[in-house]
Amino acid sequence: MPTNLYTTDFYAWTQQQVALLKSGKYANIDFEHLAEEVEDMGKSEKRTLESRLEVLLMHLLKWQYQPAYRGKSWRLTIKEQRIRLAEHLQDNPSLKSVLEDSINKAYKLAVIGAERETDLEVFPETCPYRIEQIFDSNYFPE
Repeated sequence: MPTNLYTTDFYAWTQQQVALLKSGKYANIDFEHLAEEVEDMGKSEKRTLESRLEVLLMHLLKWQYQPAYRGKSWRLTIKEQRIRLAEHLQDNPSLKSVLEDSINKAYKLAVIGAERETDLEVFPETCPYRIEQIFDSNYFPE
């Protein structure tokens, strides 16, 4: 099957592939590109996990290391990210198997963000929060 629609009109290609799948016309499916797209969807879910962890960890660091600036905005960002992370993991439970690695990756970026926003260079090299603390709605580091 020609794959030029994949490169010239991605949306049309997706609709075509869905129609082919639903109609059972498997011989006409662009399996090569379809497999790539499904793989990318999985990677996107992992990136979403890491991005939300980065925001949460950055705000936990700012909360801990800049107590004079604690406010409603930081508290609500922490609360929001915890809710969004819990929902994301509920929708994608297999991501729990990569949670520790994702926290480590996200923490490195969270430190950079916290340093940029606070001008502090005091943050631990490794994540100081346990998984249980990161997801605990009552935990705010002192």
